[in-house]
Amino acid sequence: MEKTEVMKIISDETLTYAQQVLALARLAESYDDTLKRNPLWIKALKEGKVCDLNEGLAPYRPRYILPDYSILLEKGCSFLEIEKPKNLTELCFDLLIFYRHVPSITSYPVYLGNFTELFMPFEDEADNPSTKEVLRLFLKSIDKTLCDSFVHANVGPNRSKLTDIILDLTKEMQLAVPNITLLYDEDVTPRDLAIHAVDVMLATSKPSFANHKKYSSEHSNCPYAIASCYNALNVGGGGYTLPRLRLYKISTEAKDADDFMNNVLPRYVDLILENIDQRIKFIVEESSFFKSSFLVKEGFVEREKFTGMVGVVGVAECVNNLLGIENKAFGFGHNEKAEKLAYEILSKIEKIVNEHKGLYCSKCDDKYQMHAQVGIDTDGLDDAPGCRVPVGFEPPLFEHLTLESTLHGFFPCGVGDIFKFDQTWSKSKDAVLDVINGAFRKGLRYFTAYSEDNDVVRVTGYLVKKSEIDKLTNGEQSINNCTVFGKGAKEKGRALDRKVYGKNSD
Repeated sequence: MEKTEVMKIISDETLTYAQQVLALARLAESYDDTLKRNPLWIKALKEGKVCDLNEGLAPYRPRYILPDYSILLEKGCSFLEIEKPKNLTELCFDLLIFYRHVPSITSYPVYLGNFTELFMPFEDEADNPSTKEVLRLFLKSIDKTLCDSFVHANVGPNRSKLTDIILDLTKEMQLAVPNITLLYDEDVTPRDLAIHAVDVMLATSKPSFANHKKYSSEHSNCPYAIASCYNALNVGGGGYTLPRLRLYKISTEAKDADDFMNNVLPRYVDLILENIDQRIKFIVEESSFFKSSFLVKEGFVEREKFTGMVGVVGVAECVNNLLGIENKAFGFGHNEKAEKLAYEILSKIEKIVNEHKGLYCSKCDDKYQMHAQVGIDTDGLDDAPGCRVPVGFEPPLFEHLTLESTLHGFFPCGVGDIFKFDQTWSKSKDAVLDVINGAFRKGLRYFTAYSEDNDVVRVTGYLVKKSEIDKLTNGEQSINNCTVFGKGAKEKGRALDRKVYGKNSD
């Protein structure tokens, strides 16, 4: 390990102490050579055709962990000496203690539980004058101690007074952490709750809407939750690992579309599946997590409920390249031939993934699952997140939603798109909900939007404050770990330059 790399971290004045500690830990993990990787995988990494999302070479915990917090409600936690909570205040403190001991790739919990369900036993406290202040302090503590926008909570699909208080506080406090998703089913979720969520989403970029009917139908073995950006995973399980296929780069190796479909693409999908197998085998058999973690011993997570995640990025640029389309204004999102090819490519990947027997994922039918990865801060303009239309080239809203709805079916492990609205939509929240309902009926899995003037904005899947990006740009520290990602995505991927949809224009 070169001293200069360590010094670069510890002398960086834009990093807080906690951020420096995490960076040093990741540096150490990236230098371990325990995993004897396939030389073809290493070559593909160097060529930028696959990506390991900086997971390191000695994985010692699953990437994403979704504890079953209902167990904490039922019996507390022996390891943390937490008793079954007797009231809302106790529960909030218990959760804050528990969160500090849930690992992930970010070292922060990526799933905080479903607040509607967790708080339901104490619904009779909703009218207590002190309850709103308790929840305010709870949310503020999360924002200031779990300083990462991949920290994610769910609400819904049912109504509760405490959920309404949380939504009110979300709008009032304008915090980037936690990310929030409403598990939404128009046949279950009261319309006034959904309208409340739309109002808050337009004002503060959350909660997003997840197609609860669709996801629930696919998770028959156990309940699902939305974690991290928009990852749909089993409660009590999670995702072992998430490498990704960079489809544009892979397409540059092909002679034509047929060569890509029949020769080039299958080779890289097989390569990524081999890598996932290797990493899962190491996590389960070599690392200590599933052997010693209290989360496993006390039943908060079960190994069988985890799965491997096959990330996909750059669908748009891939098909444009294969079809010789140089101007994105005439490519994916505006070109039926490009969209047909995208469907065929994703079908091919899905077929190969589903034919592969996954390791240690029996409650996911022994299969790994596809995920539309949102991109990272170092990605450029050749890597549109997942199957999204490139930023700045979005078609009219109806066509945009129709295209996304067609492709979302390939990604049971998570996919979503972001829509940027002008301020006129804030006066037409019913219309926004009608748009969501229509899109979900067509198959859209996940919808999120924000108003163009917001300070809290959604970058690719996570949230940051524009004011915090400005601070980082000026050499100041930002407490949110994701601000640096937001800055990179803004500068390299134009992530904040999405088309603004006006109420009367599209």
